[in-house]
Amino acid sequence: MAESNRTPSAASTSAVAKVENTAELSFGTEFDDAEINILSNAQVAVILQMSAQSALIRDEELDDVYKKTQKYVERFNNMKNPEKDNQELVSELDNLHGALETFRKEKEDGEEMALHGFEVAALMNLVATDTMVEEAQALIPSLSRFPESAVDEILDLIRSTMIRIVSYGGS
Repeated sequence: MAESNRTPSAASTSAVAKVENTAELSFGTEFDDAEINILSNAQVAVILQMSAQSALIRDEELDDVYKKTQKYVERFNNMKNPEKDNQELVSELDNLHGALETFRKEKEDGEEMALHGFEVAALMNLVATDTMVEEAQALIPSLSRFPESAVDEILDLIRSTMIRIVSYGGS
């Protein structure tokens, strides 16, 4: 009788559910697909803004969840400029996303290191023009596998894009 009341051991449950740990870049099985593209708040904000404009043209009402999601991503979107059109923003964000996805650094043993999609989106979400390497590594612990010079190079890519986006008077 006591056997039926036992809870599964940690070993048996770990086989069922993959342990998620961003510091180790370990995510649930839904992220195992290489085709998954994790978006930053800025990318989602532009997509939702364009979709809302289309809905307005079609005289459609946006539901509350849509509005709340749009408000959330706008609140945390630090890459915006009301003087630039959506296409300019999309282009800049896509270029940055692509540059971060293709960023590579070679380790001492010759193995190549690349940013994970989670790190790409997290970096695009956190960056400010004054973000330092130590801050980026504290907020995204998995970046500590890169040398500080590589993280600084990554931050420079983001800074230059952010400056282009938020600067007035065009690119």
